Amino acid sequence: MSDDTSPAAPAHTGSAVTRWLGVVIGVGLVVLAAFAFVFSEPDDAQGDLVRIMYIHVPIAVLTYLAFGLTFVGSVLWLWKRSVWWDTLAHAAAEVGVVFAALTLVTGSIWGRPTWGTFWEWGDVRMVTSLILLLLYVGYLAVRAGGEDREATATRAAVVGIVAAFNIPIVNRSVDWWANRTLHQRSTLVEMKIEDLTLFTLVVGFVWVGLVLAWLLVHRFRVAWLERQLDEVGLVEALAARRAEAEVAS
Repeated sequence: MSDDTSPAAPAHTGSAVTRWLGVVIGVGLVVLAAFAFVFSEPDDAQGDLVRIMYIHVPIAVLTYLAFGLTFVGSVLWLWKRSVWWDTLAHAAAEVGVVFAALTLVTGSIWGRPTWGTFWEWGDVRMVTSLILLLLYVGYLAVRAGGEDREATATRAAVVGIVAAFNIPIVNRSVDWWANRTLHQRSTLVEMKIEDLTLFTLVVGFVWVGLVLAWLLVHRFRVAWLERQLDEVGLVEALAARRAEAEVAS
């Protein structure tokens, strides 16, 4: 059993805070849609295609945050053997995989009318983003493949740390390999957005950030409750074995 001095486990996945957060997310979606599709103007170069930027860019950036939390949680599991951090690493990886997949999907939708293709295997940004997704899918596969919880957490932590080295490669690929990518540079640098366009993008970041937080809280609590259930089952199994041994003796 690991030595863990982390906060007490939650009793359930919902709370007053998460319920209110869900309400805020619902209202925020309406606000974001209003600014994205009604109030903001089309871009001079991209026209109405710019509107997908309001969701694509925040999801892409916050994918890095989710996987960054997996990296931090993995390091602290190896260092402190903290169940709390290990659980956070697992939860963040699952949410990050969803966000990474959405990044690729929204980017492909954006790419077809902009670049003339949904996918280009010679594009460094696209390929490194796909590799990042597959690395963390591998992380989740490692977590699902072992019965020894601590050994599985340790193996997954190593994968989570190694996979994180691809994050800066994905982020800087458009600058390091500018001649091998269709993708534009940083949206704020390349497009020089301002006024309602900039405000709407900020709203997108806030909304996606709240969604990330909501998903992390609930996935963390589910994972912790699963751990508690496993521990209760182990205690009951040991008690049953002891009772059988006493009867046999």
